Amino acid sequence: MATMESLIGLVNRIQRACTVLGDYGGEGMSLWEALPSVAVVGGQSSGKSSVLESIVGRDFLPRGSGIVTRRPLVLQLHKTEGGQEYAEFLHAPKKRLTDFAYVRKEIQDETDRITGKSKNISNIPIHLSIYSPNVVNLTLIDLPGLTKVAIEGQPESIVEDIENMVRSYVEKPNSIILAISPANQDIATSDAIKLAREVDPSGERTFGVLTKLDLMDKGTNAQDVLEGKAYRLQHPWVGIVNRSQADINKNVDMIAARRREREYFQSSPDYGHLANKMGSEYLAKLLSNHLEAVIRQRIPSIIALINKTIADLEAELDHLGRPIGVDAGAQLYTILDMCRAFDRVFKEHLDGGRAGGDRIYGVFDNQLPAALRKLPFDRHLSLQNVRKVISEADGYQPHLIAPEQGYRRLIDGSLGFFKGPAEASVDAVHFILKELVRKSIAETQVLGSQGKRLTLTPLSCEQSH
Repeated sequence: MATMESLIGLVNRIQRACTVLGDYGGEGMSLWEALPSVAVVGGQSSGKSSVLESIVGRDFLPRGSGIVTRRPLVLQLHKTEGGQEYAEFLHAPKKRLTDFAYVRKEIQDETDRITGKSKNISNIPIHLSIYSPNVVNLTLIDLPGLTKVAIEGQPESIVEDIENMVRSYVEKPNSIILAISPANQDIATSDAIKLAREVDPSGERTFGVLTKLDLMDKGTNAQDVLEGKAYRLQHPWVGIVNRSQADINKNVDMIAARRREREYFQSSPDYGHLANKMGSEYLAKLLSNHLEAVIRQRIPSIIALINKTIADLEAELDHLGRPIGVDAGAQLYTILDMCRAFDRVFKEHLDGGRAGGDRIYGVFDNQLPAALRKLPFDRHLSLQNVRKVISEADGYQPHLIAPEQGYRRLIDGSLGFFKGPAEASVDAVHFILKELVRKSIAETQVLGSQGKRLTLTPLSCEQSH
C-alpha cells in the first residue's frame, strides 16, 4: 500500500500518462476524469495568479492585461528534502529549469505554440512539475480567468468558450473546486462562487478563498464570510493577502511575502482570532490533506477503471497478435511477409481464384457497352450534321475534298461523348478495387497465428496497388 505522501505523486504520474495519450477530458468517463484534482477558478483580476505563486513560493506565471492563462496549467508540486528548486515541463522532460523567469517564458511560448499569437484559448493542458522544499505535495489545475466581455483580438464567443472550459473541469464529481474571489468586491457577484454553486450546490467540493483583504474599504471587513456566517460552504473559507503591485514590481521575495502575510493576520484586529487558519501556507496544507483524503476514498474506483482500461487494451492486443522483436531485420521480414501474403490474396481475387475480378470484368463487358449504346451518335454523325459541320469548315473558299478541320470537329465531338461513360467506369472499378483491398486485408489473418503484432491498413494497401 502506498503511503499517504506518495498518493498524490502516484496520481501525478497517471495524470501525466493521460496527457501524453491525449486523454484530458471530453465525452464519456475517462481515466483523467476519474482522478481527483483541484481546479482553480476565479474571475480576471481576482488574484488567482498571486495565490498560486504564494502557494509555490515563486514568481513563475505570466502576467498582463486580458486573458493571460489561455490553456489549462496542470501544476504538480513535489516536496523535496532540501536541494535546489527546479521546474520541469512534460513537453521537455529532460530540461530542468532553475530560473523561474524561464518557466514563465516557457508557459507563454508553449501556449502560443498551440494557440498561435491569437488571443484564443485551447483545452490542451500544459504540465508543469515543481520540486522544492518550500511546497507541499499538491496538484492544482489553473484555468483561464472567467470574463464578461471580449477584448480586441478575441472572438465574440470567448466569454462562453472560457466558461465552458472551466465548467468541464469543475463539473467532474472528483473535482475539488478552489473558488477565488476578491474581498474588495461584493461576494454575491463573484463569478467563481456563482459557478461553484451551480455545479456543487451543497458546497461539498468547494473551498472558498478571499483575496485582497488588505484592500477593503476602511471600516469594512470580511469576518462574516471567513467565519462561515455568510455564503456557507462545507469547508472553511481561507483569507489571503497577496503581494501588492509595488511588491511585484520590486520583485519582493515570495518567502518574505509569506512572512508579511502571517504578520498581517496575527496583528489584524479583524482577523487575529482566525490567524492560524489564514494565509497561503495554511491553504496549501489544507488542500494537500484534503486531496490525499479524496484520493484514498477514490482508490477502488480508480483501480477498477485502470483494470478495465488494461483489459480493453489486452483484448485489442490479443486481436492484433504478439509483438515482434526489436531487431530491424525481424521487423522488415515481418512487413515483407505480410505484404507477400496480402499480394497473394489480392491476386486471387483479381484472377478468379476468389470472387472479385468478375465484377471488374462486368464493368467493361456490361456497364460500359450499355452506356456507349446510349450515346447520341446517330444524331451527331447523321448526314445532315456531317454536311453542316463540313460546310462550316470550308471557311471563305471551297475545298476540292472534304476539309480536315471538319473531320477533326466530328471526331472531337464524338470523343467528348465517351468522357462520361469512361469516368463512370473508372469510378466503378476504383470502388471495386477498394472493396477488394479491405476484403483481402480481412482475409490476411493467417499472419496472426505467426505471432506478429503488425497490421495493414486499407490506405497503405491502396497506395501500394
